[in-house]
Amino acid sequence: MTSGFKDQSHTAMPTGRDIPLLLGGIIGIGMSGPLIALSAMPILVLIFWRNLGGAILMAPFALRAKQYKSAAERRAIGWSALAGFFLALHFIGFFIAMRFTSVAAGVALTALQPIFAAVYIRFLGGHIPTKAWLGMAISFAGVLVITGVDLTISFRAFLGDLAAIACAALSALYVLIGAKAQRTINTSTYTTVCYATCAITALPLLLLVGDPLFDFPQREWLLLIALILGSQILGHTMFNFSLKRVSPTVVSLIVFFEVPIGALFAWWWIDQIPPAGTIPGIIVLLLGCALFVTRRESR
Repeated sequence: MTSGFKDQSHTAMPTGRDIPLLLGGIIGIGMSGPLIALSAMPILVLIFWRNLGGAILMAPFALRAKQYKSAAERRAIGWSALAGFFLALHFIGFFIAMRFTSVAAGVALTALQPIFAAVYIRFLGGHIPTKAWLGMAISFAGVLVITGVDLTISFRAFLGDLAAIACAALSALYVLIGAKAQRTINTSTYTTVCYATCAITALPLLLLVGDPLFDFPQREWLLLIALILGSQILGHTMFNFSLKRVSPTVVSLIVFFEVPIGALFAWWWIDQIPPAGTIPGIIVLLLGCALFVTRRESR
């Protein structure tokens, strides 16, 4: 899995067509938190349908590509399935966070994803500039502020914070493995396998807990469609397209723009404003993430 990461720049900003792809992705994932907070579907059911819908929409493009004939392509499909497993775990943590704490706080803590991605890449032999670690330390200070304030509000909100931190670590793994898979297969094949595996992972769990699959009002299905088209296709899929050229660390970092977008959607759609005490922590966390990508070592 180390192949390609050692020689890749992990602080280089995206260029060309990757810029509109990532901008679209930011808007798409920014919709995710508020839509989840609005929906009353059980978490596992929402994960199952969201990812099954995404897999079905991407499957025709994957079938046309026919990327399953060589041994290298089949190995990449295996990596795609592993990414889907971690995506399912990430979604479980993220959906819990969106319903246990505020959208802004939960999304901000999920924005720790680039720090986890950097740690993973450093472990795999990639180069992360020394000065960039200062940004990570500042972000961690923001985490302490957010979780500390939420703990004083309620233990439920604090648990939501912990779920968001866990899902940030899992999301970094998902992005890293996805980048590995897409060195061999195209994005349509990767996302079809990844999303289908995510749905398959959630299915036995939801059946085990006895959640219904179909008995929901029309409003819930409309929210689900918005989640599939906005968050899954416009969000995750656009980010996955850019992973072919942009470092997983940088893609993970750009996700932090989900915080203001998600907070605006939450204010607009559900009239939710984060607790005042968490706002300084959110600002510090985002400043740390920004510093991570802008601080470079002199060569």
